[in-house]
Amino acid sequence: MDLPATGARRAAAEPLGADRLALAPPAVRQALSLLSSHLVVAVVALVVIGGATRVMEAGLACPDWPLCYGALLPGRQMNLQVFLEWFHRLDAFLVGLALIALVAVTLRWAAVLPRWLPWLSGLALLLVAAQGALGALTVIQLLAAGTVTAHLGTALLLLLLLSALHQLLTAPLAAATPPLWWSLLCGLATLLLLGQCVLGASMASQWAADLCLQSGESCRWLLAHRLGAYPAALAILALALSSLFTGAASGLRPLALTAGLVVVGQVLLGVQTLRLQLAVPAVTITHQLLAGLLVALLGALLGRCLLGLAPLRQSTLEAAHG
Repeated sequence: MDLPATGARRAAAEPLGADRLALAPPAVRQALSLLSSHLVVAVVALVVIGGATRVMEAGLACPDWPLCYGALLPGRQMNLQVFLEWFHRLDAFLVGLALIALVAVTLRWAAVLPRWLPWLSGLALLLVAAQGALGALTVIQLLAAGTVTAHLGTALLLLLLLSALHQLLTAPLAAATPPLWWSLLCGLATLLLLGQCVLGASMASQWAADLCLQSGESCRWLLAHRLGAYPAALAILALALSSLFTGAASGLRPLALTAGLVVVGQVLLGVQTLRLQLAVPAVTITHQLLAGLLVALLGALLGRCLLGLAPLRQSTLEAAHG
């Protein structure tokens, strides 16, 4: 009696993704979809508001943490800078509450949900906890460059994870699976984009662009950021263009083409930001907004690529143990 083989066949026969999710009550599926989609939007907003806080030099507008001037809502001290920092913290707090709700739902209905869902939800909760801790350190350490960079990097990882998670929850499992080379290209583009974003955050946290334009100092950071834009942009454009000629990736074409358009806009905004010598905050903030949107789009593409691996994994297990 081959119990291990029988157990493997039973595990292989169980639904692995969206088809297993169909076993959950409709209200649960709707709650998961709404929570994940709202979380993606909230984290994009978190990244943008964080960028606005830096550009407006409002990182220390609230000198204490977690309160602001010792109050939940500072009244007499409220101005644009205080509002940006206060609202940034409020958004992060709401993201944390929503992630706690997401983890609670996935644990309550774990028996009829994909096995990976509670784990990924828990990882997202850990990331937002780390994000909060880094936010506190940012204030305590008076905007130390390394802490500010890590703060943004953690937010981008959270956004990437949540965007992929939303696709895993909502995309149809029967959709065509992109070829392996296309999925690998998607992963490469994502890594290059994250590296470029972290490089930009490091440059911004040290005010390197301002120093370079004003006094010619720290220009190596600005040069590195400009050079890093080329491989990241080319990889995303290659992903978008190849989706036009890869039939198996046709379901991902709208996301890929949107990413291609956004990266073109991002490059143009980066050039314009330097031409304006960072004097127009709206342009600089929009530059960071597009970076956040690119991370969300590539996270969605990665989620769809991973979703396509579920049937492959199932058939492989059945072949091995059948």
